[in-house]
Amino acid sequence: MRRDSLKICRNIGRERRKTGRKIGRKSEWKMAAALGLLSAFLTGGAVTASAAGGLDMHTEYPGLTAKAGEDLTFDLGFDNSGAGCDASLSIQSMPEGWEGYIAGSGNRISSIHIPSGIDTADAVFQLQIPADTADGEYQVVLEARAGDAVYDTLTLTLNVSELEVSQGDFSSEYPEQEGSAGTAFSFNATLINNSATDQSYSLSAEAPDGWQVSFTPSGESAQVASIQLDPAASQGLTVRVTPPDNVAAGEYTIPCSAISGEETLKMDLSVTVTEKYEISLSTPDGRLSFDTHANEESDVTLTVTNHSNVAVENVNLTSSAPTDWNVSFDTPTIDVIEPGATVEVTAHVTPSKEALTGDYVVSMTASCSETSDSAEFRVSVETSILWGFVALVIIAGLLAGIGYIFRKYGRR
Repeated sequence: MRRDSLKICRNIGRERRKTGRKIGRKSEWKMAAALGLLSAFLTGGAVTASAAGGLDMHTEYPGLTAKAGEDLTFDLGFDNSGAGCDASLSIQSMPEGWEGYIAGSGNRISSIHIPSGIDTADAVFQLQIPADTADGEYQVVLEARAGDAVYDTLTLTLNVSELEVSQGDFSSEYPEQEGSAGTAFSFNATLINNSATDQSYSLSAEAPDGWQVSFTPSGESAQVASIQLDPAASQGLTVRVTPPDNVAAGEYTIPCSAISGEETLKMDLSVTVTEKYEISLSTPDGRLSFDTHANEESDVTLTVTNHSNVAVENVNLTSSAPTDWNVSFDTPTIDVIEPGATVEVTAHVTPSKEALTGDYVVSMTASCSETSDSAEFRVSVETSILWGFVALVIIAGLLAGIGYIFRKYGRR
Protein backbone atom coordinates (compact mmCIF):
# COMPACT_ATOMS: atom_id res chain seq x y z
CA MET A 1 0.00 0.00 0.00
CA ARG A 2 2.79 2.41 0.81
CA ARG A 3 4.33 1.81 -2.63
CA ASP A 4 1.00 2.62 -4.34
CA SER A 5 0.67 5.84 -2.33
CA LEU A 6 4.19 6.92 -3.14
CA LYS A 7 3.50 6.17 -6.77
CA ILE A 8 0.46 8.50 -6.68
CA CYS A 9 2.57 11.34 -5.28
CA ARG A 10 5.27 10.82 -7.92
CA ASN A 11 2.65 10.84 -10.67
CA ILE A 12 1.19 14.12 -9.35
CA GLY A 13 4.64 15.71 -9.26
CA ARG A 14 5.42 14.41 -12.74
CA GLU A 15 2.16 15.87 -14.02
CA ARG A 16 2.99 19.32 -12.64
CA ARG A 17 6.49 19.28 -14.16
CA LYS A 18 5.14 18.03 -17.46
CA THR A 19 2.45 20.69 -17.87
CA GLY A 20 4.59 23.46 -16.44
CA ARG A 21 1.59 25.21 -14.85
CA LYS A 22 -0.36 25.14 -11.57
CA ILE A 23 -2.81 22.37 -11.03
CA GLY A 24 -6.42 23.58 -11.08
CA ARG A 25 -8.72 23.79 -8.03
CA LYS A 26 -10.21 20.40 -8.81
CA SER A 27 -6.78 18.81 -9.19
CA GLU A 28 -5.67 20.37 -5.91
CA TRP A 29 -8.67 18.80 -4.21
CA LYS A 30 -7.70 15.40 -5.64
CA MET A 31 -4.11 15.87 -4.58
CA ALA A 32 -5.17 16.78 -1.02
CA ALA A 33 -7.34 13.67 -0.87
CA ALA A 34 -4.46 11.54 -2.15
CA LEU A 35 -2.12 12.99 0.46
CA GLY A 36 -4.71 12.27 3.13
CA LEU A 37 -4.91 8.67 2.00
CA LEU A 38 -1.14 8.48 1.94
CA SER A 39 -0.91 9.79 5.50
CA ALA A 40 -3.48 7.32 6.73
CA PHE A 41 -1.80 4.36 5.09
CA LEU A 42 1.66 5.37 6.29
CA THR A 43 0.45 5.61 9.87
CA GLY A 44 -1.52 2.42 9.68
CA GLY A 45 -4.79 4.28 10.30
CA ALA A 46 -8.18 4.17 8.60
CA VAL A 47 -9.96 6.95 6.73
CA THR A 48 -13.64 7.70 7.28
CA ALA A 49 -14.92 9.98 4.52
CA SER A 50 -18.01 12.02 5.39
CA ALA A 51 -17.69 14.46 2.50
CA ALA A 52 -17.41 13.78 -1.20
CA GLY A 53 -17.19 15.82 -4.37
CA GLY A 54 -15.89 18.93 -2.54
CA LEU A 55 -19.08 19.66 -0.54
CA ASP A 56 -18.71 20.68 3.12
CA MET A 57 -21.46 21.45 5.65
CA HIS A 58 -20.32 22.92 9.00
CA THR A 59 -21.38 24.86 12.09
CA GLU A 60 -19.27 26.88 14.49
CA TYR A 61 -20.17 24.88 17.63
CA PRO A 62 -21.07 21.26 16.75
CA GLY A 63 -20.81 20.25 20.42
CA LEU A 64 -22.98 21.97 23.06
CA THR A 65 -24.20 21.53 26.62
CA ALA A 66 -27.92 22.25 27.00
CA LYS A 67 -30.84 21.70 29.33
CA ALA A 68 -33.84 19.44 28.85
CA GLY A 69 -36.74 21.37 27.32
CA GLU A 70 -34.43 23.91 25.63
CA ASP A 71 -34.74 25.12 22.03
CA LEU A 72 -31.42 25.41 20.16
CA THR A 73 -30.43 27.09 16.90
CA PHE A 74 -27.39 26.01 14.86
CA ASP A 75 -26.11 28.25 12.07
CA LEU A 76 -25.12 26.07 9.10
CA GLY A 77 -22.50 27.08 6.55
CA PHE A 78 -21.65 25.41 3.22
CA ASP A 79 -18.40 25.26 1.23
CA ASN A 80 -18.26 23.94 -2.32
CA SER A 81 -14.91 23.27 -3.99
CA GLY A 82 -16.65 22.00 -7.11
CA ALA A 83 -19.20 23.46 -9.47
CA GLY A 84 -22.32 25.14 -8.10
CA CYS A 85 -25.07 22.67 -7.25
CA ASP A 86 -28.43 22.16 -5.58
CA ALA A 87 -28.16 20.01 -2.47
CA SER A 88 -31.01 18.30 -0.67
CA LEU A 89 -31.01 18.75 3.12
CA SER A 90 -32.22 16.11 5.56
CA ILE A 91 -31.94 14.85 9.13
CA GLN A 92 -30.30 11.41 8.93
CA SER A 93 -30.71 10.53 12.60
CA MET A 94 -32.08 12.12 15.77
CA PRO A 95 -32.98 10.78 19.26
CA GLU A 96 -36.52 9.52 19.61
CA GLY A 97 -39.00 12.20 20.64
CA TRP A 98 -36.72 15.07 19.59
CA GLU A 99 -37.94 17.56 16.99
CA GLY A 100 -35.96 19.59 14.50
CA TYR A 101 -35.97 21.14 11.04
CA ILE A 102 -33.72 23.07 8.66
CA ALA A 103 -34.77 26.61 7.71
CA GLY A 104 -33.67 29.44 5.50
CA SER A 105 -34.98 33.02 5.33
CA GLY A 106 -37.53 32.16 8.01
CA ASN A 107 -39.04 29.17 6.16
CA ARG A 108 -38.49 25.44 6.42
CA ILE A 109 -36.39 24.20 3.50
CA SER A 110 -35.53 20.79 2.03
CA SER A 111 -32.79 21.88 -0.41
CA ILE A 112 -30.33 24.69 -0.94
CA HIS A 113 -28.27 26.06 -3.81
CA ILE A 114 -24.55 26.08 -3.03
CA PRO A 115 -22.40 28.09 -5.45
CA SER A 116 -18.73 27.25 -5.87
CA GLY A 117 -16.54 28.73 -3.14
CA ILE A 118 -16.18 29.02 0.61
CA ASP A 119 -19.21 29.90 2.77
CA THR A 120 -21.33 30.50 -0.32
CA ALA A 121 -24.60 29.42 1.32
CA ASP A 122 -26.09 29.29 4.81
CA ALA A 123 -29.12 27.95 6.67
CA VAL A 124 -30.17 27.24 10.25
CA PHE A 125 -31.09 24.06 12.07
CA GLN A 126 -33.76 24.40 14.79
CA LEU A 127 -33.72 21.71 17.47
CA GLN A 128 -36.10 21.16 20.37
CA ILE A 129 -35.00 18.93 23.26
CA PRO A 130 -37.95 17.30 25.08
CA ALA A 131 -38.44 18.44 28.68
CA ASP A 132 -38.27 14.84 29.97
CA THR A 133 -34.89 14.10 28.37
CA ALA A 134 -32.54 12.38 30.79
CA ASP A 135 -29.05 13.73 31.34
CA GLY A 136 -26.54 12.27 28.90
CA GLU A 137 -24.86 12.66 25.52
CA TYR A 138 -26.96 12.62 22.33
CA GLN A 139 -26.18 13.01 18.63
CA VAL A 140 -28.05 14.46 15.66
CA VAL A 141 -26.74 13.79 12.12
CA LEU A 142 -27.59 16.13 9.22
CA GLU A 143 -26.89 15.51 5.53
CA ALA A 144 -26.46 17.73 2.46
CA ARG A 145 -26.46 15.72 -0.81
CA ALA A 146 -26.11 16.90 -4.40
CA GLY A 147 -25.56 13.42 -5.86
CA ASP A 148 -24.10 10.01 -5.14
CA ALA A 149 -20.57 11.41 -5.12
CA VAL A 150 -21.28 14.93 -3.84
CA TYR A 151 -22.46 14.99 -0.25
CA ASP A 152 -21.50 15.74 3.34
CA THR A 153 -22.80 14.90 6.81
CA LEU A 154 -22.62 16.95 10.01
CA THR A 155 -22.80 15.37 13.47
CA LEU A 156 -24.08 17.53 16.33
CA THR A 157 -23.23 16.30 19.83
CA LEU A 158 -25.53 17.48 22.65
CA ASN A 159 -24.61 16.98 26.28
CA VAL A 160 -27.92 17.32 28.13
CA SER A 161 -27.34 18.46 31.71
CA GLU A 162 -29.55 20.02 34.38
CA LEU A 163 -26.99 22.82 34.90
CA GLU A 164 -26.27 24.72 31.72
CA VAL A 165 -22.69 25.87 31.32
CA SER A 166 -23.87 29.27 30.13
CA GLN A 167 -25.76 30.01 33.35
CA GLY A 168 -24.70 33.34 34.88
CA ASP A 169 -24.20 34.24 38.50
CA PHE A 170 -25.42 36.95 40.89
CA SER A 171 -23.80 36.77 44.32
CA SER A 172 -22.16 38.67 47.17
CA GLU A 173 -19.00 37.62 48.97
CA TYR A 174 -20.50 38.71 52.32
CA PRO A 175 -24.31 38.38 52.04
CA GLU A 176 -24.97 38.70 55.80
CA GLN A 177 -24.62 41.91 57.84
CA GLU A 178 -25.69 43.20 61.26
CA GLY A 179 -26.44 46.68 62.57
CA SER A 180 -28.91 48.86 64.45
CA ALA A 181 -32.12 50.33 63.07
CA GLY A 182 -31.46 53.31 60.84
CA THR A 183 -28.18 51.83 59.59
CA ALA A 184 -27.68 51.75 55.81
CA PHE A 185 -26.25 48.33 54.93
CA SER A 186 -23.93 48.16 51.89
CA PHE A 187 -23.28 44.86 50.07
CA ASN A 188 -20.67 44.33 47.35
CA ALA A 189 -22.17 42.01 44.70
CA THR A 190 -21.01 40.67 41.32
CA LEU A 191 -23.20 39.98 38.29
CA ILE A 192 -21.70 37.59 35.70
CA ASN A 193 -22.92 36.91 32.15
CA ASN A 194 -21.57 33.46 31.20
CA SER A 195 -23.53 33.25 27.96
CA ALA A 196 -22.19 33.80 24.45
CA THR A 197 -24.50 36.77 23.77
CA ASP A 198 -25.14 40.24 25.19
CA GLN A 199 -27.59 40.25 28.10
CA SER A 200 -29.68 43.08 29.52
CA TYR A 201 -30.47 42.37 33.17
CA SER A 202 -33.34 44.01 35.07
CA LEU A 203 -32.44 44.50 38.75
CA SER A 204 -35.02 44.26 41.54
CA ALA A 205 -35.43 43.40 45.22
CA GLU A 206 -38.30 42.17 47.39
CA ALA A 207 -37.89 44.16 50.61
CA PRO A 208 -40.36 44.60 53.51
CA ASP A 209 -42.59 47.69 53.54
CA GLY A 210 -40.69 50.85 54.36
CA TRP A 211 -37.31 49.42 53.34
CA GLN A 212 -35.25 50.94 50.52
CA VAL A 213 -32.95 48.96 48.20
CA SER A 214 -30.80 50.48 45.45
CA PHE A 215 -28.24 49.15 42.91
CA THR A 216 -25.17 51.17 41.91
CA PRO A 217 -22.39 49.98 39.55
CA SER A 218 -19.02 49.85 41.29
CA GLY A 219 -17.08 53.10 40.94
CA GLU A 220 -20.18 55.09 39.96
CA SER A 221 -22.66 57.23 41.90
CA ALA A 222 -25.86 56.87 39.85
CA GLN A 223 -28.37 54.21 40.84
CA VAL A 224 -29.56 51.86 38.06
CA ALA A 225 -32.57 49.60 37.50
CA SER A 226 -30.98 47.55 34.71
CA ILE A 227 -27.54 46.83 33.30
CA GLN A 228 -26.14 45.56 29.98
CA LEU A 229 -23.35 42.95 29.98
CA ASP A 230 -21.21 41.69 27.10
CA PRO A 231 -20.68 37.94 26.62
CA ALA A 232 -18.48 36.36 29.31
CA ALA A 233 -18.37 39.69 31.19
CA SER A 234 -18.97 40.65 34.82
CA GLN A 235 -20.01 43.82 36.66
CA GLY A 236 -19.53 44.79 40.30
CA LEU A 237 -22.58 46.28 42.02
CA THR A 238 -23.13 48.01 45.35
CA VAL A 239 -26.49 46.98 46.82
CA ARG A 240 -27.57 49.49 49.48
CA VAL A 241 -30.26 48.31 51.92
CA THR A 242 -31.79 50.90 54.29
CA PRO A 243 -34.41 49.80 56.87
CA PRO A 244 -36.83 52.25 58.53
CA ASP A 245 -35.60 54.07 61.65
CA ASN A 246 -38.06 52.26 63.93
CA VAL A 247 -37.83 48.80 62.35
CA ALA A 248 -38.21 46.03 64.92
CA ALA A 249 -35.12 44.09 65.93
CA GLY A 250 -34.72 40.75 64.17
CA GLU A 251 -33.33 39.00 61.08
CA TYR A 252 -34.59 39.98 57.62
CA THR A 253 -34.00 38.39 54.20
CA ILE A 254 -34.00 40.55 51.07
CA PRO A 255 -34.28 38.48 47.85
CA CYS A 256 -32.62 40.23 44.89
CA SER A 257 -32.99 39.30 41.20
CA ALA A 258 -31.19 39.97 37.92
CA ILE A 259 -33.53 38.97 35.09
CA SER A 260 -32.71 38.85 31.36
CA GLY A 261 -34.58 37.39 28.42
CA GLU A 262 -32.77 34.07 28.86
CA GLU A 263 -32.22 33.58 32.58
CA THR A 264 -33.24 34.64 36.08
CA LEU A 265 -30.42 34.98 38.62
CA LYS A 266 -31.21 35.09 42.35
CA MET A 267 -29.29 36.40 45.36
CA ASP A 268 -30.47 36.52 48.98
CA LEU A 269 -29.11 39.18 51.34
CA SER A 270 -29.52 38.84 55.11
CA VAL A 271 -29.77 41.79 57.52
CA THR A 272 -29.85 41.38 61.29
CA VAL A 273 -31.24 44.50 63.00
CA THR A 274 -30.09 44.84 66.60
CA GLU A 275 -31.95 46.61 69.43
CA LYS A 276 -31.81 50.41 69.40
CA TYR A 277 -32.73 52.54 72.43
CA GLU A 278 -33.65 56.21 72.17
CA ILE A 279 -36.21 58.40 73.95
CA SER A 280 -36.89 62.14 73.84
CA LEU A 281 -38.35 64.57 76.40
CA SER A 282 -40.20 67.69 75.24
CA THR A 283 -43.64 69.38 75.30
CA PRO A 284 -46.59 68.97 72.91
CA ASP A 285 -45.76 72.24 71.11
CA GLY A 286 -41.99 72.03 71.60
CA ARG A 287 -41.92 75.15 73.78
CA LEU A 288 -39.44 74.94 76.68
CA SER A 289 -40.37 78.03 78.70
CA PHE A 290 -43.18 79.27 80.92
CA ASP A 291 -44.05 82.07 83.36
CA THR A 292 -44.85 81.71 87.05
CA HIS A 293 -44.84 83.57 90.38
CA ALA A 294 -42.94 83.05 93.58
CA ASN A 295 -44.46 80.38 95.82
CA GLU A 296 -47.08 79.65 93.14
CA GLU A 297 -47.50 76.21 91.49
CA SER A 298 -47.52 76.01 87.66
CA ASP A 299 -48.37 72.89 85.62
CA VAL A 300 -46.28 71.95 82.57
CA THR A 301 -47.29 69.14 80.16
CA LEU A 302 -44.34 66.97 79.12
CA THR A 303 -44.12 64.39 76.32
CA VAL A 304 -41.88 61.31 76.47
CA THR A 305 -41.48 59.63 73.04
CA ASN A 306 -39.92 56.23 72.44
CA HIS A 307 -37.79 56.28 69.25
CA SER A 308 -36.42 52.79 69.97
CA ASN A 309 -37.25 49.69 67.94
CA VAL A 310 -38.18 47.90 71.18
CA ALA A 311 -40.36 48.84 74.14
CA VAL A 312 -38.70 50.72 77.02
CA GLU A 313 -39.72 50.06 80.61
CA ASN A 314 -39.56 51.90 83.95
CA VAL A 315 -38.91 55.37 82.57
CA ASN A 316 -38.23 57.63 85.59
CA LEU A 317 -38.81 61.40 85.61
CA THR A 318 -36.50 63.59 87.69
CA SER A 319 -35.65 67.30 87.91
CA SER A 320 -32.99 69.79 88.89
CA ALA A 321 -34.22 73.21 90.11
CA PRO A 322 -32.98 76.24 92.12
CA THR A 323 -32.77 76.01 95.92
CA ASP A 324 -36.10 75.81 97.77
CA TRP A 325 -38.01 75.21 94.52
CA ASN A 326 -40.38 72.25 94.40
CA VAL A 327 -40.88 70.08 91.25
CA SER A 328 -43.11 66.99 91.22
CA PHE A 329 -44.72 64.74 88.55
CA ASP A 330 -48.16 63.21 88.43
CA THR A 331 -46.52 60.02 87.03
CA PRO A 332 -42.97 59.79 88.36
CA THR A 333 -42.39 56.42 86.64
CA ILE A 334 -43.82 55.29 83.31
CA ASP A 335 -44.14 51.51 83.32
CA VAL A 336 -43.73 50.92 79.56
CA ILE A 337 -43.62 52.89 76.31
CA GLU A 338 -44.06 50.94 73.08
CA PRO A 339 -41.84 51.64 70.02
CA GLY A 340 -42.90 54.90 68.37
CA ALA A 341 -45.39 55.75 71.15
CA THR A 342 -45.62 59.00 73.15
CA VAL A 343 -46.74 59.37 76.76
CA GLU A 344 -47.78 62.69 78.35
CA VAL A 345 -46.83 63.56 81.93
CA THR A 346 -47.67 66.69 83.97
CA ALA A 347 -44.91 68.43 85.93
CA HIS A 348 -45.83 70.71 88.87
CA VAL A 349 -43.30 73.53 89.41
CA THR A 350 -43.42 75.83 92.48
CA PRO A 351 -40.73 78.55 92.86
CA SER A 352 -39.43 79.51 96.28
CA LYS A 353 -41.43 82.13 98.14
CA GLU A 354 -38.28 84.24 98.30
CA ALA A 355 -37.73 83.99 94.53
CA LEU A 356 -37.04 87.39 93.03
CA THR A 357 -38.33 88.51 89.66
CA GLY A 358 -36.18 87.11 86.85
CA ASP A 359 -35.40 84.06 84.70
CA TYR A 360 -34.43 80.70 86.16
CA VAL A 361 -33.51 77.29 84.65
CA VAL A 362 -35.25 74.06 85.60
CA SER A 363 -33.90 70.84 84.09
CA MET A 364 -36.10 67.73 83.68
CA THR A 365 -34.90 64.22 82.73
CA ALA A 366 -36.60 61.05 81.50
CA SER A 367 -34.39 57.95 81.90
CA CYS A 368 -34.47 54.16 81.87
CA SER A 369 -31.69 51.59 82.21
CA GLU A 370 -30.79 51.77 78.49
CA THR A 371 -31.13 55.46 77.57
CA SER A 372 -32.20 58.93 78.73
CA ASP A 373 -32.96 62.46 77.57
CA SER A 374 -33.16 65.88 79.28
CA ALA A 375 -34.78 69.21 78.57
CA GLU A 376 -33.99 72.61 80.13
CA PHE A 377 -36.91 74.98 80.77
CA ARG A 378 -36.54 78.76 81.12
CA VAL A 379 -38.83 79.87 83.95
CA SER A 380 -39.70 83.56 84.27
CA VAL A 381 -40.69 84.50 87.85
CA GLU A 382 -42.87 87.59 88.10
CA THR A 383 -43.92 89.68 91.16
CA SER A 384 -47.40 88.95 92.49
CA ILE A 385 -50.09 91.65 91.91
CA LEU A 386 -50.96 91.54 95.63
CA TRP A 387 -47.43 92.44 96.64
CA GLY A 388 -47.46 95.24 94.11
CA PHE A 389 -50.64 96.61 95.69
CA VAL A 390 -49.10 96.31 99.18
CA ALA A 391 -46.03 98.14 97.97
CA LEU A 392 -48.19 100.94 96.58
CA VAL A 393 -50.04 101.22 99.88
CA ILE A 394 -46.76 101.41 101.78
CA ILE A 395 -45.39 104.07 99.45
CA ALA A 396 -48.58 106.07 99.73
CA GLY A 397 -48.42 105.84 103.53
CA LEU A 398 -44.83 107.04 103.55
CA LEU A 399 -45.68 109.99 101.36
CA ALA A 400 -48.64 110.91 103.57
CA GLY A 401 -46.47 110.73 106.69
CA ILE A 402 -43.80 112.94 105.17
CA GLY A 403 -46.46 115.46 104.15
CA TYR A 404 -47.89 115.50 107.63
CA ILE A 405 -44.49 116.19 109.18
CA PHE A 406 -43.86 119.04 106.84
CA ARG A 407 -47.20 120.61 107.56
CA LYS A 408 -46.82 120.33 111.27
CA TYR A 409 -43.23 121.42 111.73
CA GLY A 410 -42.54 123.26 108.55
CA ARG A 411 -43.36 126.78 110.04
CA ARG A 412 -40.93 126.45 112.92
